[in-house]
Amino acid sequence: MTLPGHEERSLGELIGEIGGDLSTLFRQEVELAKTEIREEAGKAGKAAGLYGGAGVAGWMAALFLSLALVWGLDSVLDAGWAALIVAVLWSGAAAAMFVTGRNKMREVNPVPEQTVQTLKEDAQWARDLKN
Repeated sequence: MTLPGHEERSLGELIGEIGGDLSTLFRQEVELAKTEIREEAGKAGKAAGLYGGAGVAGWMAALFLSLALVWGLDSVLDAGWAALIVAVLWSGAAAAMFVTGRNKMREVNPVPEQTVQTLKEDAQWARDLKN
């Protein structure tokens, strides 16, 4: 007996429809994973840039500012002490950039959370379908 407005479909048609639905679902899951990975890669790139900036800034600051302060304080202090003071000050700036970069890196999530969740839901759906 069929309901009015509904036609009976064969088992083969139903299985084909399920296969098509599963194929569509799989493509959507792959696209979701790609999107999540692109977002996380962007965050990782920004954090890596901050790490690189911290390294360059630390090196340049230690080199040039140490020399400038050594020359400026040479008349008041021994040149060695002057260079040490400048190196400590600019190491603080490099440390601040490093900490900022590390904090940004901690925001990066390497696991595509949304995709994992929907895959779990899909697996549950498939188990329920089997039963």
